[in-house]
Amino acid sequence: MGFSLLSLTRNLGGVSGFFQVVFVISLILVLFKAVQFYLRRQWLLKTLQTFPSTPSHWLWGHQLKDKDLEQILTWVEKFPSACLQWISGSNVRVLLYDPDYVKLILGRSDPKASRIYRLFAPWIGYGLLLLNGKKWFQHRRMLTPAFHYDILKPYVRIMADSVNTMLDRWEKLDVQKCSLEIFQYISLMTLDTVMKCAFSHQGSAQLDEKSRSYTKAVEDLNSLTFFRARSVFYANNAIYKMSSDGRLFHRACQLAHEHTDGVIKMRKAQLQNEEELEKVRKKRRLDFLDILLFAKMEDGNSLSDEDLRAEVDTFMFEGHDTTASGISWIFYALATHPEYQQRCREEVQSILGDGTSVTWDHLDQMPYTTMCIKEALRLYPPVPSVSRELNTPVTFPDGRSLPKGITVAISIYGLHHNPSLWPNPEVFDPSRFAPDSSRHSHAFLPFSGGARNCIGKQFAMNELKVAVALTLLRFELLPDPTRVPVPIQRVVMKSKDGIYLRLKKLR
Repeated sequence: MGFSLLSLTRNLGGVSGFFQVVFVISLILVLFKAVQFYLRRQWLLKTLQTFPSTPSHWLWGHQLKDKDLEQILTWVEKFPSACLQWISGSNVRVLLYDPDYVKLILGRSDPKASRIYRLFAPWIGYGLLLLNGKKWFQHRRMLTPAFHYDILKPYVRIMADSVNTMLDRWEKLDVQKCSLEIFQYISLMTLDTVMKCAFSHQGSAQLDEKSRSYTKAVEDLNSLTFFRARSVFYANNAIYKMSSDGRLFHRACQLAHEHTDGVIKMRKAQLQNEEELEKVRKKRRLDFLDILLFAKMEDGNSLSDEDLRAEVDTFMFEGHDTTASGISWIFYALATHPEYQQRCREEVQSILGDGTSVTWDHLDQMPYTTMCIKEALRLYPPVPSVSRELNTPVTFPDGRSLPKGITVAISIYGLHHNPSLWPNPEVFDPSRFAPDSSRHSHAFLPFSGGARNCIGKQFAMNELKVAVALTLLRFELLPDPTRVPVPIQRVVMKSKDGIYLRLKKLR
């Protein structure tokens, strides 16, 4: 009995000693992190002292929740050119909304801000959006022919078919008495378009329930990635994976990847058919996915499966979600300004009559409609900001400078609402984009700018024009005063509770 008690005492003493060691090590680690945090924060405060900021919490930073865009408007008015936004106590970005500042940054070769963009990697992989350096240049050069005007011309008919499919669905709904949340329909329509144009998809994504699960996954990933970038604790992968948000993110990634894997698999199966393969070989220019499948890199090898899916995931997301956001907000802007909407309708009718056929040549014959589209993109830019991590120091035109390693965020929303560039910036005024108007080269950037601008910007503008033209021929867009949309910042701009409009069928 005495021996057993002695052994038990020794064991307990060993366990106690073990926990004491763990406690001491944990305490040292916490103290080390605290000192590291303090020194980093003090360095940032000293380094960035020439850039103003509103008060923020020493640990949590500017906790803006869904008030980012409202706060940006305040900062733009209060602080000329640039200011600081504290994401957390030691995580800060310099927000830029002056065109000269923006032009300087976009003219450089700084990489995407890794602290932010790495969070996208499990979802879209390292395609054009996330790549940097030589590999980015190789992929950009490889994919640029997919957006040549010879490729884009026949896409206009496909875009028109997809838009008319959506409008046919709207015709069957009782939309005259109650309002309709339009984004979900427009999102499926733009997905349908990009799948048919870029990925040679047969069938209609708008009529396929699986497509809805993909757009819902993208919606979730959009928000989850945005909030993770703002979280102090979620920067750690292990902690994030164990969280409820992390598990939801993982499931949404699986759904998104199942969709894109299915698209790749289907196209590969089609190309097993000799007749289809011969048709592709005779093409002067290849579509997006066919370029990827037939690509040969500088070492002579084909694109890896990982690189292939990354580019497909990237364009599947960017090619439909940003465009859906743009079209939805354009429709809302026109609904709230009936006089401009009617003038656009009359312009479209003068070109197309009451028919529903629209061609490539028609797209340049809509100057006033294009002005309205651009003004809506100014007010509601689909991508509110883009970020870079400085790889060398920079000095701005007013003499202020930043060292290597600092993250700068180009606030496209702030730039587009800068009252020094746009008088009465909250007013919808299409005349800002009249043919004889002039502005700074970097005052309007709905598709970003510089070498890393949106590769599909012409594709997107064509789709916006087709969607607006065909919709105005068949419906009058009316606002729902009980459900006014509130724009919120996400990876792609969204509305807090959706975008609801009333649709009046036209005879």
